[in-house]
Amino acid sequence: MSSPADQIDAQPFAVIVMGVSGCGKSTLGALLAAELNCPFLEGDSFHSDDAVEKMRGGRALTDEDRWPWLDRLGAAAAAAVAEHGVVVTACSALRKAYRDRLRAAIGDPVRFILLDNSRDQILARLANRPGHYMPPSLLDSQLATLERPLAEEGVLILETNAEPDALRDAALGWVRG
Repeated sequence: MSSPADQIDAQPFAVIVMGVSGCGKSTLGALLAAELNCPFLEGDSFHSDDAVEKMRGGRALTDEDRWPWLDRLGAAAAAAVAEHGVVVTACSALRKAYRDRLRAAIGDPVRFILLDNSRDQILARLANRPGHYMPPSLLDSQLATLERPLAEEGVLILETNAEPDALRDAALGWVRG
């Protein structure tokens, strides 16, 4: 029996669906992982309780808050790749330094997919997430932190106006490329 990695690529890899809060990372990540028959890691689950409370209180995270989170998530992704050959992760990965840190922690090739949309569209999505700790008031800080990927990073950028299944299919086509 072959692993998901054998079906797509000769070597193991990770896919990280990235973008600001409310862009659809978790939805696409779960769909992509189901199609690839591999684990899905929800980046929000790796935040410390203190970081969650900070965000819930409307305060943006600092790099000092994010480094341990990225390290935990990177280690979990590396373990999942080692065990399953492929993993899909949802993580904001807003800055190049964050993406580089994840790449270093995972070790195997990492393919990033940026979900993009207008501020107004994302605000509308955030308004439809009752009970989530990330308040819409933090969107502007995330947009200010976002460093759009450089061409040499090889990041797939998808506009999230399409249906989730269409985004999944576009992502699969690129991953299988």
